[in-house]
Amino acid sequence: MSAFDRFLLEHQSVTRRYFIRAGAAATAVAGFWPLASRADETTPEQLEALARLESYLTLPDDFRDVSRGNPIPHTLPDDKKAEVGLTRATWELEVAADPNYKSDIRNPLTKENGNALDFKRLMQLAESNAVRFPKVMTCLNIGCPLGMGIWEGVPLRELFWLTKPRGDVRRIYYYGYHNDDPEQIFRSSLPLDRVLEDPFDLPPVIACYKLNGQWLTPERGGPVRILVPEGYGFKSVKWLQRIVITNLYHANDTYAKANNDVDSRLKTWAATLSVPKVVKTGQPIPVTGYAQVGISGLRKVQMWVHNNDDPLPSGDRHFASAPWKDVDILPPPEKWGGGLADNTIPAGTLSFNGGKPVTWPLRLTKVHWAALLSDLPAGQYTFRSRTIDEKGYAQPMPRPFRKSGHAALEHVRFDVV
Repeated sequence: MSAFDRFLLEHQSVTRRYFIRAGAAATAVAGFWPLASRADETTPEQLEALARLESYLTLPDDFRDVSRGNPIPHTLPDDKKAEVGLTRATWELEVAADPNYKSDIRNPLTKENGNALDFKRLMQLAESNAVRFPKVMTCLNIGCPLGMGIWEGVPLRELFWLTKPRGDVRRIYYYGYHNDDPEQIFRSSLPLDRVLEDPFDLPPVIACYKLNGQWLTPERGGPVRILVPEGYGFKSVKWLQRIVITNLYHANDTYAKANNDVDSRLKTWAATLSVPKVVKTGQPIPVTGYAQVGISGLRKVQMWVHNNDDPLPSGDRHFASAPWKDVDILPPPEKWGGGLADNTIPAGTLSFNGGKPVTWPLRLTKVHWAALLSDLPAGQYTFRSRTIDEKGYAQPMPRPFRKSGHAALEHVRFDVV
């Protein structure tokens, strides 16, 4: 079974408690859930399909992998990983000035100077500077998350200040191990202000070494990777080995070559996880899904069940005038999953207090939602879901363009017979 299949199975089951509760408290649910008039008709077959181990956080081994490289660095033999610095014992990071757009720094960290940063020194910095925070990892152009985790590391600015910079600094760029082939370098960049400050209550950009309390594996970009909280996956470069401090005035990300918006931040959007393909007339229909909570937050998730015999709204590309109905965003889970020790959120995790989220949903993460449909006559239907962000924008607005991140409205067809 693929990691994506496991993702679907795990997250279909996250609403198990809702459907069990629906069967035990039909009267209350009927007034709370959209279109739920006979929640007590939830069948044992539906409950069985949902009764799997729930997991809000993703096990490190179950993240979807879109790594680049030929060969992909995490597939190298162990002795080769040690040789090229892909183990904690052999890892070294250079932090130096751009030779072409020079910045004024007094203490470049380089192998040549004998002062490149090793893992032991990074851990010394972590003793007083470590931060951890929740984040969903998402690819810019893929309509499903790669995984959800608690990431831990040292703020990138701490490494920047080690070089004793004096001026002529506008950006940094960084890249990881690339099979000693310059053509395989995968590079991302950030403006200096994002490295030195954390605007809008965002977590800091970090040199990341742990996921869900466990050391980063090579598959997840270990021993150290960049982690940009509000960024898509291409900003969080794996197998970090070099940071360049530059006076270059513009982005030079590798991803720009593929006609992507390299400065885009996570969007808010929703999609389904489970919609039965064929149901009998009168049978309640449990629907589950998730929402990515982007930089603009999440106010609500909505659904629209369209009878395919009815005309679609005319001249309404994003179906803004359709009869959308609110669904319920599920509360924080009882079990976080993800392989956390004692199933406990690590102490000091940003956005948490005493192991509980300070607010819900959390920005830059994901949440789950559920609905129970009923009383649909026989016919062919299309189910759509969408988000409303904290600014009041309905998905896919305010950024409907794919190159700045996926946000298209998903449509799922099903039959009532």
